[in-house]
Amino acid sequence: MSTKRQLAQQLAVVAGFESPSAELEQYPTPPELAAHLIHVADLQGDVEDRTVVDLGTGTGMLALGAALRGPHRVVGVDVDRAALGTARENERRVGTAAEIGWVQADATRAPLAVEDATVVMNPPFGAQDGNEHADRAFLETASEIAAVSYSIHNEDSAEFVEAFADDNGGEVTHAFRAELDIERQFEFHDADSEALDAEVFRIEWS
Repeated sequence: MSTKRQLAQQLAVVAGFESPSAELEQYPTPPELAAHLIHVADLQGDVEDRTVVDLGTGTGMLALGAALRGPHRVVGVDVDRAALGTARENERRVGTAAEIGWVQADATRAPLAVEDATVVMNPPFGAQDGNEHADRAFLETASEIAAVSYSIHNEDSAEFVEAFADDNGGEVTHAFRAELDIERQFEFHDADSEALDAEVFRIEWS
């Protein structure tokens, strides 16, 4: 198994969004954070020989990280056709050996015939007006198809995530803080870059 640092180096070649959508909150997942999440999942036995589903995969960062750790197969789901095109290009850049299926669909209503999957996701935080609690719908999908899920949320989301899990047959087993380094990519951004505090949760679903 490659180290977490080596995994981050392999993911450093992953290209981001060519024309990111503010409405979809398309921010790239940093390779260091993706590597950390996948490394933790792998240590828990949640990647190797498992079906891994990346909901809202974007350009494929988490899906590709999982594909480098010996899964049975990986499925990346995103509504944006252009992002999936970049994800396919990133698959060639990274050079994964695992089978990856890229599915264009709404991740909150994904037409997936899978059960007991490991779900990994960096859902929208719901920062845009009219899009509050957007991550709730992603958690709903995870609760339907996953045995276990790993998801990135805005800071101070523990109460919400734990309550949602409790209400939907899940249990938060691990949580750790993370940081999202966001480069300026929309007109409403004031700074060239910003570090956002985030939290990652592992949930076991019954």
